[in-house]
Amino acid sequence: MSSCAILVVDDEEELRELIRHVLERAGHSVACASNGREASLVIERCQFDVVVTDMLMPDRDGLELITEIKAKYPGLKMVAMSGGGQIGSDQYLSMAKGFGAHVLLRKPFTHQALLAAVDRARAGSN
Repeated sequence: MSSCAILVVDDEEELRELIRHVLERAGHSVACASNGREASLVIERCQFDVVVTDMLMPDRDGLELITEIKAKYPGLKMVAMSGGGQIGSDQYLSMAKGFGAHVLLRKPFTHQALLAAVDRARAGSN
């Protein structure tokens, strides 16, 4: 697929930068935010094709962000990623799907899985 504008939202700086690097090497334009509140501000200023967001973050988590995006930007595609937490990644990801995420990505993931998730989100499939 051709390149697109992607917003990566994750509170873990090392992972956020790794995701940015992988996506930029694939030819995509990437912006980053460290939490849902910061992501909301970035989305207001820039246009994106895909948002890749973690589920568990301080200052507005992934579910709140997905809900906001779904309401304000219904055409924006979303990839939800989670490594778990108290209730486990599968439950967080299934909630994300119910809230409007297009593609689910379980951490840890490979570079290929990340790129495939972005392509699936852009294509509008699961």
